[in-house]
Amino acid sequence: MIARFANALARFALAALLLLPAAGARAAPGYVVPNYWDPSVRVERPDLGPPRVVRFLTDDEFPPLHFAAPEGGLTGFSVELARAVCEKLALTCTIQARRFDTLLDSLAEGRGDVLAAAIPVTQALRSRFAASHLYHRFPARFLTTRGNAAPELDLPALQGKRVAVVAGTAHQAFLERLAPFVQRREVPGLPAALALLRSGDAEYVFADGMALSLLLAAPGGADFAFAGGPYLESHYFGDGIAFLVRKDDLVLKRAIDFALQALHDDGSYARLFIRFFPVSPF
Repeated sequence: MIARFANALARFALAALLLLPAAGARAAPGYVVPNYWDPSVRVERPDLGPPRVVRFLTDDEFPPLHFAAPEGGLTGFSVELARAVCEKLALTCTIQARRFDTLLDSLAEGRGDVLAAAIPVTQALRSRFAASHLYHRFPARFLTTRGNAAPELDLPALQGKRVAVVAGTAHQAFLERLAPFVQRREVPGLPAALALLRSGDAEYVFADGMALSLLLAAPGGADFAFAGGPYLESHYFGDGIAFLVRKDDLVLKRAIDFALQALHDDGSYARLFIRFFPVSPF
């Protein structure tokens, strides 16, 4: 399921990302940077012991979180955040791309020390690895035509509305369970959902906010807008993603938690987020 989710989203995100203009480091008014850190809880920096090289593992086909840069090498929000963690901790690090479906086994078998990839954290994953503090989540959003957009939109207001959604996804399950009063237009993929919205056969698209935010930032995205706020129900959309380490490397996990909080506090997290998400998915 994880691989299927990643591959489907990555194909659409890559197509949208390639259309993006060069992203600046400034956020538009009202831009939302998520905050996963409680200011009343401070993480202490642990002693990492003797110098070591920390090996990060990732995948190169899941923009904007981790992908191959046009000029070569790896980049993406997760990749650059990993580099910022290493700089904050004064660690020597390497980042290596492996095939997505081999990442968990590669970490478990010691071919790397930290996993920096879009694998949603689950209880099953936590039973196998130690997860850092969450650094990203996958909000679900409603997209509509710009003239139909409203900053406030609750589910009851969608009574009888035509909503395009990709069949077999968590977004379809969410609508089926919590908004059975909408007219679902189930389609095989996100491009088909957007086609229904353009033609007027659907009034809204309900899908992954990350992919939709890339669409909004790409040429032609000005025709559309988010309606209402993000949906983050863990039961449907997961708990989010974190850096993963083996359970015998908990000192490194605590060091990463310290670095993530420090990067949030000094604004580095926000700058990276804006760089890779020109339109906030939140």
